[in-house]
Amino acid sequence: MTDSLHQHPSKPRSNDEKQAVVNRLKRIEGQVRGIQKMIDEDRYCVDILVQISAINAALKKVGFSITERHIKHCVSDAILSGEGDQTIEELMDVMKQFSK
Repeated sequence: MTDSLHQHPSKPRSNDEKQAVVNRLKRIEGQVRGIQKMIDEDRYCVDILVQISAINAALKKVGFSITERHIKHCVSDAILSGEGDQTIEELMDVMKQFSK
């Protein structure tokens, strides 16, 4: 685990929000299993690479969704409570990792 400023979001995720993210992650998990099967079946490299690219795009989409929520709730609340600089710095550090 990382040394985050907080352990939980400033506004808890709704059950619908949680379910939407979990559903996306389950689809990605299925795609990863599909790639494992492609490897076992000795499928064409380019076909495997296309699937890897699709998984990377799907993970980025999940990450951007979580980032958007973080900015709208956690960062916004931190700014209003006077902890904006620390929270923005934390977000920027994560975004640097995200863009690698």
